[in-house]
Amino acid sequence: MATRISGPSDGDATWAIEVPGRDRLTLSAAGLAEELASAAAIVRAGGGESCRLWIGHVEPGDDELAGRFGFTPYRDLWQLRRALPAADSELAVRRFTAADSEAVLALNRRAFGWHPEQGAMSAADLAARQAEPWYDPGGFLLHERHERLAGFCWTKVHPGGGPPPDDVAMGEIYVIAVDPDFWGQGIGAPLTLAGLAHLAGRGLAVAMLYVESDNGAANAVYDRLGFGHHHTNRAYTADL
Repeated sequence: MATRISGPSDGDATWAIEVPGRDRLTLSAAGLAEELASAAAIVRAGGGESCRLWIGHVEPGDDELAGRFGFTPYRDLWQLRRALPAADSELAVRRFTAADSEAVLALNRRAFGWHPEQGAMSAADLAARQAEPWYDPGGFLLHERHERLAGFCWTKVHPGGGPPPDDVAMGEIYVIAVDPDFWGQGIGAPLTLAGLAHLAGRGLAVAMLYVESDNGAANAVYDRLGFGHHHTNRAYTADL
C-alpha cells in the first residue's frame, strides 16, 4: 500500500490518510481508487469516525474520486519553484545559535498562530528537526531589529537522486517568519532573498517552498520574487 495511515494521537480523534506525491505520480486513477478503498476500510475497522486525506500532486479527477469515499476538499498547499541564483539581499542576517531557541519559538507562535501545523512547534519539535541529517545551522538565518528577533528564514536542502519528484536536488525555503510587530516593514522579501542566496551558495540551481493557496499576501511576495506554481497538494475531510 502506497498510502500512509495514522490513527488518533495527542488528543486528536481524527484519523489521517496520506498519498505522498511520489506515489500519486505512479498511481493510475484505478490504483488510487483501490488505495483509498483499502485505507478507508482500515480506518473504519479501527473505529474511526472522521478522517483527513492528503493527496500529493493532485490531478484532475482526484476530487471526484475522493468524493466517492465521502471526502470533500478543504485546503490546498501549493509548491512554488524558481531558478537560482536570485537577486541579492541587503538585509543583515546571522546564523542561528542554540541561545536563540526560545526567541525563535516565541516568534514562530506569534507568526503562525493561525497555522494548523507550524504554529504548534514546541522546543522538542525544534530539537527533533535540528537533529535531522539535513539540518544546517548556517542555513537558519535570523534578522534582528531594535535588539529583537524580527524574523527568520530556515532553509533546507533536498539532495535528489531518488524517484520522482525527489530526483532533482533542490533548496527549500523551509520556514520563513516575520514577527507581527514588524509586519509591513519590508522584511519578508529580502529575508527570502537571503535564504535563496544561501541555497545558491550551496551550488543549487532550483529553489522551492510550500505556501497556503489562500495566503494572498505571501503569494504576492513570492510572485514578485519570481516563484511560479509547480503543483498542488490537497487536503480533504470526511465523516466515515
